[in-house]
Amino acid sequence: MNTQLKSAIVLGATGLTGNLLLQLLLKDDRYGKIKLFSRSSSGIVHPKIEEYLGDVVRLDTFKNDFKADEVFCCIGTTKAKTRDKELYKKIDFGIPVKAAELCKENGIDTIVIISALGANSKSKIFYNRTKGEMEDAVVQLKIPKTHILQPSLIGGKREEKRIGELIFKQLMKVASLVMAGPLKKYKSIHPKDIAKTMVWLANNEYRQVTIPSDIIYSIARNH
Repeated sequence: MNTQLKSAIVLGATGLTGNLLLQLLLKDDRYGKIKLFSRSSSGIVHPKIEEYLGDVVRLDTFKNDFKADEVFCCIGTTKAKTRDKELYKKIDFGIPVKAAELCKENGIDTIVIISALGANSKSKIFYNRTKGEMEDAVVQLKIPKTHILQPSLIGGKREEKRIGELIFKQLMKVASLVMAGPLKKYKSIHPKDIAKTMVWLANNEYRQVTIPSDIIYSIARNH
């Protein structure tokens, strides 16, 4: 295999956006190796893929294998799936921050992370505050090429059914038709657009660190 090809680490490849990202990387001729760190197998057999299975909450245990040119973090949970706030923070704060720390320690210069619109370390809402604290901690590490995506509600079909979320998505589809100007960033966004933007950001010069949903959409549709 061409030694000039890049290698990438993907966290969260078994999720909706992470799986779409993985598919893009597998088709991308710039990448020769994709390392997947997760609790369960992706179920995909491909010569580019190396899988490392274990508890990603304890990402330190993968330290010696956590080496690549780029890191893509698609890890995230929801209030509905993880009601325990302590566990929620271990996932949504702990995993991305530890991934960034390992980037710093292992000399990885590029990290692209999915956060959420509304992330704010000063927020009174626990979930928004946790995302904001994660963003602040990652930025403070000063990894040369850091990009944090803040998508609005993510569309697409998931394996698990979330009735409340399905209803909200239908309402957002209607609302999106009238959203313009400053409201554009609140439109729901397809996970494929997020995945495309992540790959583009990793391979192009872009100064902005925090990228809201409308800009994610614009990058995906124009590149």
